[in-house]
Amino acid sequence: MAQRIDLDGTTVELRRSARRRRTIQARREGQVVVVMLPTGMTAAEELRWARTMVARMRRQQERRRPPVGDEALEARAEQLAREHLDPVVGHPVRPVSVRWVTNQNHRWGSCTPSEGTIRLSHRLQQMPDWVVDHVLLHELAHLVEPHHTERFHELAGRTPHAERAAGYLEGWSAADGGAPGGDEIDGD
Repeated sequence: MAQRIDLDGTTVELRRSARRRRTIQARREGQVVVVMLPTGMTAAEELRWARTMVARMRRQQERRRPPVGDEALEARAEQLAREHLDPVVGHPVRPVSVRWVTNQNHRWGSCTPSEGTIRLSHRLQQMPDWVVDHVLLHELAHLVEPHHTERFHELAGRTPHAERAAGYLEGWSAADGGAPGGDEIDGD
């Protein structure tokens, strides 16, 4: 048996099943969010679960953003360099190219300072912008200081959420079965 309700502009169809014992699931069917529930719940419990599942789906949708192309990534790199590196080093820091790659599954990014090229793992495309910015600035800092020196770390840590982003990546790596130290940002 199914019932449709409106939750803050979202059409929700409640589907009850006697075979369903404990689990509650939701999926989208066109413009309708279908919430599958076990029978025997009170109307208040059903409404609470419907709101919970719609909120989860909205959060998931907000986290999914369209992938940013290489051109936009390069523009972002230039902006980060202008804001965080140029004033400190006294000259423009510009890569020759910045692009997404699919062959980096054990590192988040890499830089070849002698060629001025930066590559970021496509896995970063599903992460928040402030995490991508952290990895991008890390790689940009290699254009100034190729090795992980004290000066390098001072340059690479200039994004507002550097420490938080490093923790995010470490947590992601641990959850993904990565090495205890997390994925590498680059291969130095």
